[in-house]
Amino acid sequence: MEEREFLSVSEVNDYIKVLFDGDSFLNKIYLKGEISNFKSHTRGHLYFTLKDEVSRINAVMFQSSARNLQFVPEDGMNVLVKGRISAYPASGNYQIYVDSMELDGLGNLYIEYEKLKEKLFKEGLFNKDHKKPIPQFPKRIGIITADTGAAVRDIMSTIKRRYSLCEAILFPSLVQGKEAAPNIVKQIEVADNFGCDILIVGRGGGSIEDLWAFNEECVARAIYNAKTPIISAVGHEPDFTIADFVADLRAPTPTGAAEMAVPTILDISNLLNQYKLRLNKNIKSLINTKFIEFRTLKNSFILKNPMSLYEMKEQNLDKLIDNLNRNITNVLDTKKNNLTLLINKVKLLSPNNLINNNQNKLKEITTNLNNVIDRRMLNIKHQLDNLINTLKLCNPLNILSNGYSLVTKEDKVIKDSNKLKINDEINIKFSQGEIIGIVKEIK
Repeated sequence: MEEREFLSVSEVNDYIKVLFDGDSFLNKIYLKGEISNFKSHTRGHLYFTLKDEVSRINAVMFQSSARNLQFVPEDGMNVLVKGRISAYPASGNYQIYVDSMELDGLGNLYIEYEKLKEKLFKEGLFNKDHKKPIPQFPKRIGIITADTGAAVRDIMSTIKRRYSLCEAILFPSLVQGKEAAPNIVKQIEVADNFGCDILIVGRGGGSIEDLWAFNEECVARAIYNAKTPIISAVGHEPDFTIADFVADLRAPTPTGAAEMAVPTILDISNLLNQYKLRLNKNIKSLINTKFIEFRTLKNSFILKNPMSLYEMKEQNLDKLIDNLNRNITNVLDTKKNNLTLLINKVKLLSPNNLINNNQNKLKEITTNLNNVIDRRMLNIKHQLDNLINTLKLCNPLNILSNGYSLVTKEDKVIKDSNKLKINDEINIKFSQGEIIGIVKEIK
């Protein structure tokens, strides 16, 4: 067997990667295609497939590049990418490493459209409570569109055919290109001050680029600020422009706007007939109602007996007089009672009455005080007598009146003979007088 050198799969894949990385054409390449199999990794990396009608290529966009995207990629989006193509040795596949990506063509316009739509929605420019009602029978309609083309012809002819009584005034404006938006704004401001009942703002159909003037912010704010009700008539029925959201009414086409703005003669005739029928019906109903009321009054007891009405009034008058007299009596009684109360109150508050009352109170207080003093003195006298009697009972001298005597030595009472000695000098006190003696003998 012939000797051969076998390579590993890794060696072959690494070799292929070197070939890819060494190719200057593949190091910086621009591709366009449709996103499919999109997946966003938790680390911020994006994995997807770019495809066209017949082929596809794997793509990866790392987080460092993905964070600069101005939109959120989704399956089905047509995009333009810039990057480099290289091999991934681990799987043996080649893929494009995307450095930048943007939406293809209309995608960028769509992003701008969505941003402005969200901004104006948050500001309230789309609120229903701001939208003005469209007059049912306008006398003058202002048309803001190009002075050439099918749109203005359709609007004019429809208004004339349906409601020839209405005056249609054209305010010609650019409706396409860079100067279209400011020109539309200017004509809206002019028409708004021209005494129109309705303004129709629009144009015929076209691509999104052709209709872009009606997606400009300045046009949206001019429609919002207008005092005259505005019907938007941009001929692009499947989609809405920003002007459609802000306008008071949206029509799918310029012809549709004219039909919404004015009634037809036939509609007016039908409406008048309805009003006529309704008016006749109401008049008949009113006549019948009044006739029934008349018949009821004609057959009423009062009209047949007019004196009964007078009698009723007489009775009512009597009741009123009785009520009046009763009320007068009640009022007089109340006033008399109040007067009596006031007189009594004045008497009570008279100075003489106050002095007499106070003098009587003073006499009463004086009498009470004297009685208290007398009772107090009597109690004190009784207490004094009791104390005197108690003192008399406790006085040792009272015993002497019964024949007893009191012996003292040097002012000390002698109760025991053993306290004395022969020749001691003693005092003997009797109930009447006292003597001084010498102890001769002690027994």
